[in-house]
Amino acid sequence: MIKKDDLDRCASLLSDCRKEMSFRVTGQKEMIDGLLSAMVAGGHILLEGVPGLAKTLAVKSLAEITGLDFKRIQFTPDLLPADLTGTLIWEQSSGKFSVRKGPLFANVILADEINRAPAKVQSALLEAMEEKQVTIGETSYPLPDPFFVLATENPIEHEGTYSLPEAELDRFLMKLLITYPQPEEELDIIKNAAPFSANGGNTAKPLRAVLKTEELAFLRSAADSIHIDEGIREYIVSVVTATRPASTRQIKGAEISKSADGVYRYVTFGASPRASIALYRCCRILAMFEGRAFVSPEDVKLAAYPVLRHRIVLSYEAEAEDMNADAVISRILSHVPVP
Repeated sequence: MIKKDDLDRCASLLSDCRKEMSFRVTGQKEMIDGLLSAMVAGGHILLEGVPGLAKTLAVKSLAEITGLDFKRIQFTPDLLPADLTGTLIWEQSSGKFSVRKGPLFANVILADEINRAPAKVQSALLEAMEEKQVTIGETSYPLPDPFFVLATENPIEHEGTYSLPEAELDRFLMKLLITYPQPEEELDIIKNAAPFSANGGNTAKPLRAVLKTEELAFLRSAADSIHIDEGIREYIVSVVTATRPASTRQIKGAEISKSADGVYRYVTFGASPRASIALYRCCRILAMFEGRAFVSPEDVKLAAYPVLRHRIVLSYEAEAEDMNADAVISRILSHVPVP
């Protein structure tokens, strides 16, 4: 069980991180907390939203407050796998090949408009995201630790874009949906916009590195100390299992009928065990963010949406009836007994 002093220190660190991020990003609390959660959990994040909602700015700001090495990769249809991983270069003077490492060899990777790259480039990320290594030629090279991929995509533009493979989507810890700011937040945004005299230059002041490696290690240790009851663990597994139409879904009385509210006609494939691990981690971090030393069922419910929405493959019937993943998750949660 985590100590109260450690919880207080966690709250202070998170407050400092949110304060520094607020100097660049107005509002968007869910996005900022999601990014911080990913850093603590050691996972990758997929950010989906229309242009102009500060997705790229938020990722840059996050890298700045951590003091980690940051690289941005602009994904385009003509990108090659070697543009990410690196390649072998022939040196005439030595008569040997030398390794030129690509931009993936950094701590924080911003994969901007990730859905604009073709399948070959997407596959180059799979090894890096899961195994934290890159193979160039016949040799595998470890990536820096920590290593985070924070990817953005635009949901409204489809020309020149590619659907992300399910195997790659499953490697993202969470998918965050970035919404428009509130009117009062947008007023602050235009008030703080760069003046005409800036000539388009960057006038923002540097952010303090308040989440360095030592602080990040402390938050991870604190999250490991958050108590989670055996009943909550079973509830997590029940929720994830309930997303799979072909499974039995019988865990501690959590039997879900295939015809429950007609939800399974909207699901083609459910979430993998990787989703159970992600949900287990995220609900503990969420409890820590709320200043609690234990996980409640509400933490599991709140974390289920960003953890599961990109892992559930919807059917054609769902698309025809305009049912999105969040609506399906909501129905599933309503049918799984709460401990």
